[in-house]
Amino acid sequence: METFFKYQGLGNDFVVIDRRASGQDLDAETSRRLCDRHFGIGADGVLSILPQAGTAGRMVVHNADGSIAEMCGNGLRCVVKYIAEHDGSKPRAIDVATGAGVLNCEIDWQGGEVDKVTVAMGPARLEAPILPNGGPFVRQNIDGLVGTAVSMGNPHLVLLDTPPSEAARLGPGLEHHPLFVQRTNVEFVEPRPEGGLRVTVWERGVGLTLACGTGACAAVVANALAGRGPFDQWVPVQLPGGLLEIKVAGDLSQVWLKGPVRFVFEGRVS
Repeated sequence: METFFKYQGLGNDFVVIDRRASGQDLDAETSRRLCDRHFGIGADGVLSILPQAGTAGRMVVHNADGSIAEMCGNGLRCVVKYIAEHDGSKPRAIDVATGAGVLNCEIDWQGGEVDKVTVAMGPARLEAPILPNGGPFVRQNIDGLVGTAVSMGNPHLVLLDTPPSEAARLGPGLEHHPLFVQRTNVEFVEPRPEGGLRVTVWERGVGLTLACGTGACAAVVANALAGRGPFDQWVPVQLPGGLLEIKVAGDLSQVWLKGPVRFVFEGRVS
C-alpha cells in the first residue's frame, strides 16, 4: 500500500505520489488506473515526485492516458504545496525540476497552508522541435483556422479567433494534427469583457480540462505577439475552473504564472 495525496488547481486535479525515497517512477498502466474516475481515484493526471540534487524534487507529469507531459503549471503548484506543507519550515520559495527545466516557485502562505504559488515558468519559445517544422508558426493557417504555436516546454496551438465554445468539437483533431510531431495542447481564446482573456484548453492526453497553466501562459504570449495585449504586465486569464494571472517578459525570456492551489484528500492505494 502507498499513500497518495489529491490536489487541485482551479479544478485541474491530480494525484500526487512522493517517490523521492525510492526514486522509482510510475508506469503508464498505473497512471491510467489511478486516473480512472470510475474504477480508480480519478484525476486529470498523476504527479510523481522523484529525487534530484539541488532541488526540492523532480516532478514527472503522467497524463490520464498514460503519456508523459513535459510540464504542467497547475500540477507544479500542487507539487509545491505538497512539498512546502510537508517540509516543516514554511519555505517562502523552492526550486522544482521539471521537463522544462528547474523552476523557481514563490509561495504565499495563509496561516499554516499554502494559498497561492507564483511560478517562473521559463521562456516562451517560438522555435522548438515540438512545434510545426521547428517554428516559428505565428498567425498561420491550420485547417482553415489561424493559430500560433508556442512552446512552454510543452507544445501549444493558440487560436485567438476561435471561441472556447468550439473546443470540444475541434480539439481532438487539432491535438493529433500532423504538424505537431508529439501532438499538442490547443487553446481557444476570446477577450474577457472585464479585461484579460477567457480560455478553454483541449489538453494533450487528457481532453477538456477546467484549467491548464501552461495553456494560459501560451495564450497570453500569443495575444501579446498579435498586439492585442500587453507584455510585462499581469494579465487575468479566466479558465472554466477559475482565474490565473500571467505575465510575459517583452523578449519572451520569462513567463510568470500565479494562481491558487488546494488540498482535497489523502488515502492509500495498492
